[in-house]
Amino acid sequence: MRKALLQLFLLCFLAAAAGGEAVGEGAELAVVVDPSWRFPSQRLRDAYVALQTWKQQAIFSDPRNLTADWVGPGVCNYTGIFCAPLPRGDPSAGELAVAGIDLNHGDIAGYLPTELGLLADLALLHLNSNRFCGLVPASLRRLRLLVELDLSNNRLVGAFPAVVLDLPALKFLDLRFNDFEGAIPMELFDRPLDAIFLNHNRLRSPLPDNFGNSPASVIVLADNSFGGCLPASLGNMSSTLNEILLINSGLDSCVPPEVGMLREVTVFDVSFNALVGPLPQQVAGMRKVEQLDVAHNRLSGAVPEAICALPRLKNLTISDNYFAGEPPSCARVVPADGDRQNCLPNRPAQRTPQQCAAFYSQPPVDCAAFQCKPFVPVPPLPPPPPPSYPGPLPPVYPMPYASPPPPSHYR
Repeated sequence: MRKALLQLFLLCFLAAAAGGEAVGEGAELAVVVDPSWRFPSQRLRDAYVALQTWKQQAIFSDPRNLTADWVGPGVCNYTGIFCAPLPRGDPSAGELAVAGIDLNHGDIAGYLPTELGLLADLALLHLNSNRFCGLVPASLRRLRLLVELDLSNNRLVGAFPAVVLDLPALKFLDLRFNDFEGAIPMELFDRPLDAIFLNHNRLRSPLPDNFGNSPASVIVLADNSFGGCLPASLGNMSSTLNEILLINSGLDSCVPPEVGMLREVTVFDVSFNALVGPLPQQVAGMRKVEQLDVAHNRLSGAVPEAICALPRLKNLTISDNYFAGEPPSCARVVPADGDRQNCLPNRPAQRTPQQCAAFYSQPPVDCAAFQCKPFVPVPPLPPPPPPSYPGPLPPVYPMPYASPPPPSHYR
């Protein structure tokens, strides 16, 4: 077992050292292609080289034997490999190409070789819940048709993989449960993505001011260490955002009133941060919100009655703050223990009078002191083009996207 772990560590070290872009030439020497085989196209020959390089050189353990049938030139018959005709407009339209890879939940150990860049026609790359380590290779920028990239629940490292910024067709990005670190590039929020999952990494640095430029319907950035402001620019997501989860992200500013512009949002969760000041009256503008969680912050004042009267609100959690007022109408939406550890009169399990007195003896919060950038409206992005591939492809992720519980080995 110890020897196996050492080998895996060495593989990851080599992957981290070699996460470059050059593909093809070295792979041709390393992977033997039987000269008697006749591939229907150069694309499928390239796919054979890429997949065999991955299997022979970059996969250390495959306990479910998903790659056991990766033998011979018939790459479209390999487990987890999906082929489709090339889309209209391509010079080789109608020709078969590898359009999707789905090795989810394979528990495969290894790394991602640069030769994956040979799979230039991929639309879907689903590799969640494996043990891939090292860097995301820069050669993936060759995947100009890639729509969905799911590398979640692996052991990938390094800075945020900037290669995703060079994928013009990308709509779904899932990098959660890895070890990426550093800042999120501001360019990410100018990309036409529909879903962004970056939770449970080691990302740091405040969220960029253009955060609200994103047209995504779902953004999950929980369990990182951003600090700084909850950007007012999120008001620009008023017509597109459905769910946003910023749980345990180190945010330490006031709640900007622009959150009330999120008229389509159904889930808004900023719990376990260090947000201060009042809960703005403008939050009542979130007319479709169903789950609103601001627990475990340092919010104060009274909960606005208009928030508790929101027509679709099912769960309002305000526990572990310093709220001093809660309208009776909130009983409809606040669960039994959803307002504990505040300064609310005649409610059970509150902070002690001494704690509340000490808190309210401090000067009022000056939200301007955080120097958060003010809201600047931006014009909406044009509607996205239709998908390139006519189908069929592997199953896509269902809507609405949801943040599932952590995988078992993270518990």
